[in-house]
Amino acid sequence: MEYGRLESVGDSSTRSLNTDSVRAPKRSKFKLLLLILVATLVAASAVSAVFVVVFRDNESSGDGAERLRIRRPSVALSRTCSLTRFPNLCVSSLLGFPGAATATDRDLVHISVNMTLQKFGRALYSASDISNIQMDARVRSAYQDCLELLDDSVYLLSGSLTYVAPGGGAGGSTQDVLTWLSASLTNHDTCMEGFDDLEGYVKNQMLYRLKDLSGLVSNCLAIYSAARRNEDFSGIPIQNRRRKLLSPGKKHEHYPNWLSRRDRMLLDLPAPAIKADIIVSQDGNGTFKTITEAIKKAPENSTRRFVIYVRAGRYEEDILKVGRRKMNLMFVGDGRGITVISGGKNIQLNMTTFHTATFAATGAGFIARDMTFENWAGPDKHQAVALRIGADHAVIYRCNIIGYQDTLYAHSQRQFYRECAIYGTVDFIFGNAAVVFQNCTMHARKPLPFQKITITAQNRKDPNQNTGISIHACKIVAELDLEMAKGSYPTYLGRPWKLFSRTVYMLSYLGDHIHPRGWLEWNATFALDTLYYGEYMNYGPGGAMGQRVTWPGYRVINSSEEASKFTVAQFIYGSAWLPSTGVTFLAGLST
Repeated sequence: MEYGRLESVGDSSTRSLNTDSVRAPKRSKFKLLLLILVATLVAASAVSAVFVVVFRDNESSGDGAERLRIRRPSVALSRTCSLTRFPNLCVSSLLGFPGAATATDRDLVHISVNMTLQKFGRALYSASDISNIQMDARVRSAYQDCLELLDDSVYLLSGSLTYVAPGGGAGGSTQDVLTWLSASLTNHDTCMEGFDDLEGYVKNQMLYRLKDLSGLVSNCLAIYSAARRNEDFSGIPIQNRRRKLLSPGKKHEHYPNWLSRRDRMLLDLPAPAIKADIIVSQDGNGTFKTITEAIKKAPENSTRRFVIYVRAGRYEEDILKVGRRKMNLMFVGDGRGITVISGGKNIQLNMTTFHTATFAATGAGFIARDMTFENWAGPDKHQAVALRIGADHAVIYRCNIIGYQDTLYAHSQRQFYRECAIYGTVDFIFGNAAVVFQNCTMHARKPLPFQKITITAQNRKDPNQNTGISIHACKIVAELDLEMAKGSYPTYLGRPWKLFSRTVYMLSYLGDHIHPRGWLEWNATFALDTLYYGEYMNYGPGGAMGQRVTWPGYRVINSSEEASKFTVAQFIYGSAWLPSTGVTFLAGLST
């Protein structure tokens, strides 16, 4: 969340505008690589587009020039585009694309993804064209975010196309495609947010070069979702009480099934007993002294679990990021508060919120256990992320995540947190992942004077995104500093950062610091009729429902069927990835 979400006490100095100088762009090696990428994408489209229609006619003009023939959309194209949020863009973007004019409704699914993939590839190539423009630090930070996020989106859209193209379907699932398309939309949104409150040439160029990408991927989501749209949340009456749902029953044979048997063992074993691929130790008795060196040494695109054991110590390094190509990495520490990854980046250092993360991971299959991620910048520095996760099938187990505003950035894709403690003040769990928290504790801390504490700020932008925050069997408590002054600092369960914000609390303990209304507006009536906020059988002094908000989008969930939609089994299971991690979990509402 960028400057538009700033919680301050009237100090405008934290929202200063930035401008950037203009200089003729130069070609770079990166641009040449992107040119190769775009050429590859165009070639791929010729393979995946079964129905090729040439829209150019040789006119009878003397010079034989070619002109585009104007055609009306087919019935199938009109019908498909009518399902989207941006039908005019849908028609205009598909009408001239190979195969679309004669395609069936079914074929338009892969054709729309193919077309969107090519648009993203060209946008990435085009955006790189201004990389050598002189920019100040804040603009450069936003620009670099965009290049990284666009590159990730090209990768995600490529995976989606592989699955939906004729003859595809291997190596994925419908939930995978929904996740990847949802993440691509979130990536574009995050890119654009980085330029909030900025002016100048670079911003204008990025707006122009990335025009329509958000609408195109939204349309892909709508087209893909149309045939498998979820039924309305209307369940059966509750027949079990909370006590029964959480009481010991048949022991779940241990872990969600997206993790291998070896991963399960790795999550159960004491750290010293694990045979790690790399050992990080500040005393020199390991493979490396720094985490940076360990990440650099880890293989790319690994299909097996690669374990990095980080021994006791406080690690504060400049850039700690597990990039997209660093797949299936597992970080193991000696325990919370013993192995500590720490940093103090914040937006007042002229960087985006995305850039402030002490530790970030986007490589699929990322796991961290038994360690602390901390941003010590303090409440007066505003946005300062301790941990940012954009990795699909990510697991965070028995970790502390400590900060103030924007502590945990659950940015995108599918994530699972078990037995973690998250500390913060304003919007301290935020982002647009499909994420479930189980048996975690959320610690509200004392904020700046006149601030309100908000635990979540979920930013689902599109109704077809399969994203949201599910807080299941957790504890929401006040830290000691807040406990002594909780009457002056109301705490809310969440507020809607984007139009279709979605958050649920289920079977969780809510302390008496929770305001009786439960939830807080973002800005007047924004999103109150489009959000989905739900509570299901919570308890504790803050769980009383008598004075809760009466927004159209808020609901007291009173059916187990509806609540089950936000459990691990239904909300983030996808291709059954979780059990292989070895982390204990509840698949449904009960054990």
